[in-house]
Amino acid sequence: MRIGIPRETKPGECRVAVTPSGVRALRDSGAGIVVETGAGAASGFEDGEYRDAGGTIVPTASAAWSADLVVKVKEPLSAEFRFLSKSSTLFTFLHLAALPLLTEELLNRRVTAIAYETVVSGGRLPILRPMSEVAGILSIQAGARGLERSCGGRGVLLAGTAGTPPGDVTVLGAGVAGRNAARIASGIGANVTILDVNAEKLSEAQCECGGRARMVPSTPEAVAAAVKETDLLVSTVLVAGERAPRLVTREMLRSMRPGAVAVDIAIDQGGSLETSRPTTHADPYFIEERVVHYCVTNMPAAVPRTSTQGLAAAALPYLLSFSERGVVGALRADEGLLMGLNTHDGHVACAGVAKAFGKPFLPPAMALMQ
Repeated sequence: MRIGIPRETKPGECRVAVTPSGVRALRDSGAGIVVETGAGAASGFEDGEYRDAGGTIVPTASAAWSADLVVKVKEPLSAEFRFLSKSSTLFTFLHLAALPLLTEELLNRRVTAIAYETVVSGGRLPILRPMSEVAGILSIQAGARGLERSCGGRGVLLAGTAGTPPGDVTVLGAGVAGRNAARIASGIGANVTILDVNAEKLSEAQCECGGRARMVPSTPEAVAAAVKETDLLVSTVLVAGERAPRLVTREMLRSMRPGAVAVDIAIDQGGSLETSRPTTHADPYFIEERVVHYCVTNMPAAVPRTSTQGLAAAALPYLLSFSERGVVGALRADEGLLMGLNTHDGHVACAGVAKAFGKPFLPPAMALMQ
């Protein structure tokens, strides 16, 4: 098998899908690895390191995309659609429920596309998890910066000082991203409220926050009340493979304190705030309804070295399986990996994507039989 690692083209995307040590492991398994020149530079991995690990450095994106299996970090952009074909498999973050144009391209070109974010293991999302951790932690950094007056914020220091009160932080969702956001916010001394419909997740969040956060069962009324009284709102709720549920309406945003900040971690899946729209690392903030919004679609790229190491480690076992068994063999051998199959031979194999666009759904095991 030939595995291609192209350089990322999404604005501000500095991660790379595989580290040099990963290339060495894949080479030892019998795979041939082609790496587009400069693919790892922004994460601190030079071409020479990939070459020393057994990879072949290629000068163009087309050379990397011509491999049997193309491994990326983010979804292909329109300039990359010409590289998509039935002859190669794509393994990357896709978030198709929020990307109708890309979905159509994958279907029309009959691409086998496997999404990191829907791969399952033991009821969890192993490849998404490290990026959710990073995004949760970064959400407090980004939110704290947004509260600064220079960004349009209300000028609140989340930690407070001697004689001044700390800021109020509301976290929607007690999953991996939400728990990490709450842990960091409570750790610096902010007043933290976490909302979730799952009592077990709230209990886990309470433990991770050392008992310093307030746990609230999530209802529309509870969300509206919490949003109204917060300085920083962090929304993390998503449903794997589906478009993110809209939890915060424009009316709720209007009730917020002027200059408050909303960080929408679910923006990759379409966002969970009615006012959210994608932004970039180069221009991350915008103000609507007097609220500062941060909606960067690839948040972990802000810390590419850490993010690349976490993502590459999580994805490598699956890449080794592809190398040893072939794509179809690996999918058939691992039901959790099979759940990552989003499109195959013109069929939608992810229920969430089919639901988002009203398309026929073919279970992944059946799709492989076509």
